[in-house]
Amino acid sequence: MHDYPDFSKLPTALGPNIKVDGRFYPYFGGTAYLGIPQHKMFISLYQEGIGLYGLTNGTSRSNNVQLGIYEEVEAYAARKFGAAAALMVSSGFLAAQLAVKQFAKFGQVRHAPETHPALWLDEPPTSKGSFEQWAKAIVEEINESSVKQWLLISNSMNNLFPEIYDFSFLSEISKDKQVILLVDDSHGIGINNGGLGALSTIQAPQQVKVLVVASMGKALGIDAGIIMGDDKLVGKIKNSNAFFGASPPAAAGLHAFMKGEKYYAQERNRLGMLTERLGKALQHDPNWHFIPEFPVFLSKNADLSKSLLEKQILISAFPYPDKDGDLVNRIVLSSWHSMEDIDTLIRALTK
Repeated sequence: MHDYPDFSKLPTALGPNIKVDGRFYPYFGGTAYLGIPQHKMFISLYQEGIGLYGLTNGTSRSNNVQLGIYEEVEAYAARKFGAAAALMVSSGFLAAQLAVKQFAKFGQVRHAPETHPALWLDEPPTSKGSFEQWAKAIVEEINESSVKQWLLISNSMNNLFPEIYDFSFLSEISKDKQVILLVDDSHGIGINNGGLGALSTIQAPQQVKVLVVASMGKALGIDAGIIMGDDKLVGKIKNSNAFFGASPPAAAGLHAFMKGEKYYAQERNRLGMLTERLGKALQHDPNWHFIPEFPVFLSKNADLSKSLLEKQILISAFPYPDKDGDLVNRIVLSSWHSMEDIDTLIRALTK
């Protein structure tokens, strides 16, 4: 038995190092890929936003008096991510629920394997197997069915067992069908495709309309959710009672998001160098799975987290797919790590 510290109630915010019982543990986990929660210049932009707009805005988007920043940042986000239209809401979960419930009755609903629970309806989806298997099967099902309208729901990637999904199968869907593709890009936005995420990479034929939802609380570092894509689909959500009735995200965070592109780019570049460094060290080791330019490294060694903890290094480790499953051991990099942190990690992994 090992006398491990209790990490369940940390005395300070998560960062590159965690101090518990007087000991420092380099931390390689979480979802703050660009280190925004502790980025001093980004925080200064947030503070500037607080000075302009206050801490929060409790009025709904239906109120007769509105802060102009909401429509301004939605137009900015649409331009930035290559969308026809965008909406800002208070969380990624709300973004997903607004979208899936708005279009659940559009047609036959099909979820890809491992779809995030935020995109579920009343019951967990039953899809099994790989994304590629699902994509092949769904094309056959749609094309052979007399049903004309379909809602396909998927993540943009699997961040646990790193894989970015290929949506080129959409081109094989029969032209006489009407399909809405709803994609959760929470782990890709701000990182993948030069930070632009999945939307601009999905080449949808005319019979497929694309809607992307995402949490902005991971790489982008603010408490908000985004909905973007086809303007008519976004417009339907914008006119829904649920959107009008919900309080929006804090305007201060949106101000920082809109003004912070320089810092996002700097941190994305830094993260890329760190990811490349670790990737080169592990590229010939069959015990690891990772994909280029994404800062998550999956270990096939179920005991890795315990052995690293003995060396005072803390990584992401939790049971999957349920509480009784095997531990999924992952190293997650953030731009707040230093090259020295990566070299320390490499020595611990290779000796």
